[in-house]
Amino acid sequence: GLTRLGLVYSTEDPAGAGAAEALRGLLGGGACGDPVPGAAACTELPGGHVLAGFPGDTTGYEWLAERLPGLDAYIVLSRHASTSGRPTLSLHYPGNPGPEAALGGRPRELAYTWPRLFALLATLYHREATERGLLGDYSFSLEATHHGPTSVPKPVIFIEIGSTPDRWRDPRAHEAMAAAVAELLRSPDAPRGLGCRTAIGVGGTHYPEKHTRLLLEGRYCYGHIFAKYTFKHLDEEMLVQALEKTVEPIEGIVVLKVPGRVRQLAQRVAEARGLELWRP
Repeated sequence: GLTRLGLVYSTEDPAGAGAAEALRGLLGGGACGDPVPGAAACTELPGGHVLAGFPGDTTGYEWLAERLPGLDAYIVLSRHASTSGRPTLSLHYPGNPGPEAALGGRPRELAYTWPRLFALLATLYHREATERGLLGDYSFSLEATHHGPTSVPKPVIFIEIGSTPDRWRDPRAHEAMAAAVAELLRSPDAPRGLGCRTAIGVGGTHYPEKHTRLLLEGRYCYGHIFAKYTFKHLDEEMLVQALEKTVEPIEGIVVLKVPGRVRQLAQRVAEARGLELWRP
């Protein structure tokens, strides 16, 4: 059947709540038929999708599948905070590639991914931001895998506005995010038509420019992306987890400029599993 998605946000987050409000304005919908445990707000959107707001920090929403059952994936509408404070529109998967879990989730646990859904959402977000003239003010980027929740048994994608309170409240950014999500919901089968190669990414900074460009060019649809700062903990177990925790098969590994040890590790895992190794 058609894909049914859960759109989730924290009622304490002006970015997520603002985008949710804009999404309701675009799509309409009615109150949820069944009460959702702990939800402060719940809207049933056309097509069987659900939009729900909860208190607390989204990085701790490990219970998504219990409270919102029967959905194929969850998209978290969220603010993005960074020390640089630079205005950013971004997307990423949750997961803790190392032994720390400072921001929710479990150590060394990765969320489930859906590369084509992620790529389509990223492409739509970039397009909506471009059409609204936001990319003069904001940079657009994928982000490497980080923070929780990590144990939801379905794919989880964060779509974000950053990085300071004035940006979290920017109605133009809310509209761009809402328009991208609305477009995705109007064509729930569209991800299947993407002609990209599914991949996990190894290398780059936390805001990996090259992986972002390769996705926007339509070359690769990404599962997890491991930034350089995770390399001291990156091992076979972590790469294999990234390859297995996905709802569509991963075809290969995109390796950027990385140390020899990491390149050999990626090569070993790719060869053992009959995958491509791409070095664009």
